[in-house]
Amino acid sequence: MKYIKYLRESKNLKQEDVANLLGIKRSTYTSYEIERDTIPLKHLNKLCNYFHISIDYALGLTNIKYYKNAKSEINIEIFMKRIKELRKNNKLSQLKIAEILNISRSTWTGYEYGKYQISTLLLLDIAKRYQVSIDFLLGKIDKNMLNFKQKIK
Repeated sequence: MKYIKYLRESKNLKQEDVANLLGIKRSTYTSYEIERDTIPLKHLNKLCNYFHISIDYALGLTNIKYYKNAKSEINIEIFMKRIKELRKNNKLSQLKIAEILNISRSTWTGYEYGKYQISTLLLLDIAKRYQVSIDFLLGKIDKNMLNFKQKIK
């Protein structure tokens, strides 16, 4: 995530400070900052809330730093509903979208039913592929602020 270091430095914070904020080891945070590991959504959300930026902005999907009336928490119920709607709006079966995303059908089904937590990278792939806001999918905002038509690329 290319913005983490910039955000941290803009607030004159040390890696240790951000790690403490997230409740993780400094070495774990460092691995996110240098992109050795992918930051989990729960940590990304906490960082974005702390820095008052949208997840979409943090991941480079938009230049909009923060959405007005954005909720601070991820809503799993809304996420499950919205990814199912996204799939159906694109006239895809669970099997077909799983094939497109290079995951198993059971994994996709697990996301739709809230059994599995989606990875940040997979969610970013979905957002780019179907031109949809991650903040919207996660229930943090009520409207897809990327303003793209959802389609298969």
